[in-house]
Amino acid sequence: MPEFFKGVQKIQYEGAGSDNPLAFKYYNPEEIIDGKTMKDHLRFAVAYWHTFQARGADPFGTGTAQRPWDHITNNMDLAFAKVEANFEFCEKLGVPFFCFHDRDIAPEADTLAETNKRLDQVVARMKECMKNSDVKLLWATTNAFNHPRFVHGASTSCNADVFAYAASQVKKAMEITMGLGGENYVFWGGREGYETLLNTDMKLELDNMARFLSMAVDYAKEIGFTGQLLIEPKPKEPTKHQYDFDAATVIGFLKSYELDKYFKLNIEANHAALAQHNFQHDLRIARINDVLGSIDANQGDSLLGWDTDQFPTNLYDTTLAMYEVILAGGFTKGGLNFDAKVRRASFESDDLFYGHIAGMDSFARGFKVAHMLIKDGVFEKFIEKRYESYNNGIGIDIVSRKIGFKELEAYTLKNGEPKVGSAHQEMLESILNQYLIETK
Repeated sequence: MPEFFKGVQKIQYEGAGSDNPLAFKYYNPEEIIDGKTMKDHLRFAVAYWHTFQARGADPFGTGTAQRPWDHITNNMDLAFAKVEANFEFCEKLGVPFFCFHDRDIAPEADTLAETNKRLDQVVARMKECMKNSDVKLLWATTNAFNHPRFVHGASTSCNADVFAYAASQVKKAMEITMGLGGENYVFWGGREGYETLLNTDMKLELDNMARFLSMAVDYAKEIGFTGQLLIEPKPKEPTKHQYDFDAATVIGFLKSYELDKYFKLNIEANHAALAQHNFQHDLRIARINDVLGSIDANQGDSLLGWDTDQFPTNLYDTTLAMYEVILAGGFTKGGLNFDAKVRRASFESDDLFYGHIAGMDSFARGFKVAHMLIKDGVFEKFIEKRYESYNNGIGIDIVSRKIGFKELEAYTLKNGEPKVGSAHQEMLESILNQYLIETK
């Protein structure tokens, strides 16, 4: 097997004092916290589409990426080379998982049958690589948004033939995921939305999306796929009105169609920002509804209004994200997938390592800070104190639904104006800063 990333050895943990850019400063995969290694707590994954497919192009310029496989011109030879590069990259980085779309790993042919044949060949190569590697598949998904056939959507398309094609594609991708031992399967509706209601039957489209997901549940049972089915919320871009806008919208949709017991959510930081939420908000919504499954780890740019998919380096975001994960009981089948790409000007192959190291260190640091905040009960104790009025007196009666408006009016007439305390937001933010700075 050829070596693609020559000159890069296995990335080691060297500690915060290291000045080696190809070393971890905070992520020590073997460090044990609460009986588990950091590697098992964080469950990092490499995103095939950004790491091996992205060329650094943008709407104003062609790709700039310089990659070790650029000399390969045959499509299938290139696909095989990227499989081998993926396993080399993950092993040198010490990342236990990877993720992909079906069209990332094999080029689409003129017919579905020929495309599936290509997929089978690439998957066979993946299985060969897995025999000699500890790297596993965290999840796979389907690219049902790039091809012109999906111009009006996939499961929500106005054309039933497109619905059928998308279903055929998902069927194959689910079989591949199961065959590779994938722990999850993700549904991301890149074009499941609409531009204008003047030409849209919204009720039919929503019903069809639910029918599509129901068929997927049925097929997972039929083939014996025991992995977790995940839905990834995303607002806007490219569709103006996306049906899976944010975590709350998806949860409402699933409950409306009685699909909520089959799916959890894959939350992405940049998608939350596009929905005008912060990362922690969507994670909290997912956690309190017991549907937090996995995370696409990236960040956006507040000055740019699109999905920039940058590597996560904001310690506030990583800390508060891991805070939600820890309170949810940690990852089971999910993990932290770096749905992130290096910037267009960072075009050398080593930049792929620098980006992942930065993201892994940021989440490792965030995990340790969040762990200490929870261990010390900093915010939970404050929240408990703030809402203590619901633990006695009239509060217990409200929570237990023993009383109604008439009784509450009588209570207020008797007791007069409520005494309201401060939320102390700035104090809590100062404490968060203190933990970020001082936590070892």
